[in-house]
Amino acid sequence: MNLNWQNDQEYMSYVEDLIYTEEVQRLAEFKQHRSETRLSHSINVSYLSYRLAKKWNGDAKATARAGLLHDLFFYDWRDEKFDEGTHAYVHPRMAVRNAEKLTDLSDLEKDIIVKHMWLATIAPPKYKESYIVTFVDKYCALYEGLSPTYYSAKHKFVSFFSMAS
Repeated sequence: MNLNWQNDQEYMSYVEDLIYTEEVQRLAEFKQHRSETRLSHSINVSYLSYRLAKKWNGDAKATARAGLLHDLFFYDWRDEKFDEGTHAYVHPRMAVRNAEKLTDLSDLEKDIIVKHMWLATIAPPKYKESYIVTFVDKYCALYEGLSPTYYSAKHKFVSFFSMAS
């Protein structure tokens, strides 16, 4: 995704105290979906969710901040197994604990982070901002996972027909 989040002054005013912390920047070490690191995924979710929250008269600041912190965990989710439950259940709770070490979280921000895996987990979100982050997270995961396949297939298709001409 090519989002111009760095030039959005309002967005940056909401997340600048978090985005450059060592903990958040450490997310760049982890692959999230095929074409993205966990950091780029978190920024994508945060910025798109923030824009939708603004459009729909939601709490844009809480949405931006919680969207950025929704995947604040430090393990490879493809390999790690937990006795407490699935990755879909465990990592949002871990993200809240990690986020609380960086900043105070409102009840809204906690709900956004903990409930962002709804549909893979049982408890539904309480707030519209939580629904926004939940669905933007799914959209970004699909986009990030499928876009490399799409562009690879498109390139092969174009190359094949260029050779046939």
